[in-house]
Amino acid sequence: MGFDATFLGVPAPLPRVTGPRAAECVELDYVHFAVVLDSVRRFARVTGVNVDGAALVDLDRGGDRWQLDDRVPADWQAGPLVYADNDFDRGHLVRRRDPVWGERAVAARANSDTFHYTNAAPQASGFNQSKELWLGLEDHVLAYAQATAQRLSVFTAPVLAAGDPEYRGVRVPLRFWKVVAWNAGGAAAGGAAAAATASPALATTAFVVDQAPLVDTSEARPVVGGAPPLGPFRTFQVPVADVAELTGLEMPELIAADVLPPTAVAAGWRRLESVDEVLLPAV
Repeated sequence: MGFDATFLGVPAPLPRVTGPRAAECVELDYVHFAVVLDSVRRFARVTGVNVDGAALVDLDRGGDRWQLDDRVPADWQAGPLVYADNDFDRGHLVRRRDPVWGERAVAARANSDTFHYTNAAPQASGFNQSKELWLGLEDHVLAYAQATAQRLSVFTAPVLAAGDPEYRGVRVPLRFWKVVAWNAGGAAAGGAAAAATASPALATTAFVVDQAPLVDTSEARPVVGGAPPLGPFRTFQVPVADVAELTGLEMPELIAADVLPPTAVAAGWRRLESVDEVLLPAV
């Protein structure tokens, strides 16, 4: 099924890998989401998931049975060795619950699909377990979007930077990004009747999280350490254009739909302590 760029009722395509790196990447379709895997870095350059907030199905995790994707060579994927005997978590890029909607059998397949190593990246345990802010951002925007729509498209991946530290044959990403998109006009929420009375309008907002303070890739002292004065990790709301610059991805549609006001963009990255601090336009 993969990712549907028209899911919101207004085009919201996956950010594109361009230039020489494009030849190193392959797009893998799963139920309600897609992963663009970088075969050299062995992590996703970008993921995209369609979230139908009105049709989510409540399923348990199913035993966390992580698996390699047999459609691509194993050495293109950062597999179990990266996560063995250390404090790294297999951090979902597409959140487990996001694609789990629709008919129960379909939702169950989506649930299982999120447990592919292609959809994971190493996250320090303090990053993944001790804070709810990063995971709660999508819920917060979904609750906001329900005023006009009940669907989101969410794009997430690590920032695959040249200076990321080496560890067990991979370079561990220190930052992650997320762009959330929704239809601010409401055409996706009510079908044909809503489309006749509403003007579809893409809206987006972006976030970056930095796990650098927690990451230590030495085998003698893997990952762990005291929390720095600013907290175990830092989450920011940022201009979508900054995500494009950080990642080298093309996303002009998402940049043009950014809801951050010019004054906020000019002020730079906004450090967040809670979801209540996220800037969203009035509805």
